[in-house]
Amino acid sequence: MSSFEVRGGKKLRGEIVPQGAKNEALQIISAVLLTPEPVTVSNIPDILDVNLLIELLMELGVKVQRPSRDTCIFQADDVDVDFLSSEDFRKKSGRLRGSVMIAGPMLSRFRKAYIPKPGGDKIGRRRLDTHIIGFEKLGARFEFDDQHHFFQLVAPQLTGTYMLLDEPSVTGTANIVMAAVMAKGTTTIYNAACEPYLQQLCKMLNRMGAKISGVGSNLLIIEGVDYLGGTEHRMLPDMIEVGSFIGMAAMTQSEITIKNAGIAHLGMIPDKFQQLGIKMEFRGDDIFIPEQDHYEINTYLDGGILTIADHPWPGLTPDLLSIVIVVATQAVGSVLVHQKMFESRLFFTDKLIDMGAQIILCDPHRATVIGLGRRNQLRGITMSSPDIRAGQALLIAALSAEGKSTIQNIEQIDRGYQYIDERLRQLGADIKRV
Repeated sequence: MSSFEVRGGKKLRGEIVPQGAKNEALQIISAVLLTPEPVTVSNIPDILDVNLLIELLMELGVKVQRPSRDTCIFQADDVDVDFLSSEDFRKKSGRLRGSVMIAGPMLSRFRKAYIPKPGGDKIGRRRLDTHIIGFEKLGARFEFDDQHHFFQLVAPQLTGTYMLLDEPSVTGTANIVMAAVMAKGTTTIYNAACEPYLQQLCKMLNRMGAKISGVGSNLLIIEGVDYLGGTEHRMLPDMIEVGSFIGMAAMTQSEITIKNAGIAHLGMIPDKFQQLGIKMEFRGDDIFIPEQDHYEINTYLDGGILTIADHPWPGLTPDLLSIVIVVATQAVGSVLVHQKMFESRLFFTDKLIDMGAQIILCDPHRATVIGLGRRNQLRGITMSSPDIRAGQALLIAALSAEGKSTIQNIEQIDRGYQYIDERLRQLGADIKRV
């Protein structure tokens, strides 16, 4: 098992390019199962979760050419549907939360799917109800295999219908959309997720011949078609990386330019970091963060303490709240961070407290951060990464801390951030993989 050794307190400088969007990649790559024709996908992040999904598709019989590390040509013209019920599939798909995304395309095209018990991050309960209920409304039947912890779905015929989702789940909406594109009749999905990832998926499916309207809103209307063809698709820059790099620049008092940041697709991410007092300039599609000695958290107009919470798009993504917390530790002022979606995502704050941060964990969903304004620099410690986003937050803390930090279980970071140590070294960070 690998670790990062980080000697912090160094100012960074230079340009960094965000990878392709991880959460988009898991949906887009699953969607190649909807057609027997070639689909070319570019700007693919070279990370563990995405590579595991590509390997899983290859085991299913999908032909994959990789002319470069960020581009794949997929062709699903000889899919081995029986592999879904094998022990190999159960083991491999159980390692990866994103494997749930192949259920919608498999139901749509082959009328059969298996869903493993969710793998991935240990950040709290991650239910599959939205996916299963949506499939049922389209006409699928499911059985739960208690022995292997698997859902088996069959659908001799998928028929369009109206559905009101109980939550605007991004993966749930994407899975239902992929199941509905070749259903008979019209499917209407209200309270649909409308994140850029989902918009990208819908635009790609429309280029393949699907008929999806309402893209970008929470009301999607899908007219079923008989066949989908091949296409080309390019991933957006990863908004979570962009937010992480904004926070990293402020924490380390660095001058950094984030190149090709996809500013039009960031929603209120820049606004939330500006509320923490971080200055930035938008130069075309680049974000320039100047060196800042101090940054001060805004208050409300009546002087009340700022609250930053996650919301469905266009609200702030929950994936960035770990970064917000660590950045706030060195700000001037206080902020209440409210993580509504996952009940275990704030537990990593104990490591920040060990580093010298002043954080009150109010309950599993809320933490109050008292910014020290750099009066007391964080100190390096040995710690373990509990999940992808907390791992990146701890890495940012280590880069700003005094002395040496050791971050264990960095496979969690590798699941979501490609070559992160190499890219940080190019900015001047003292980080090595051990």
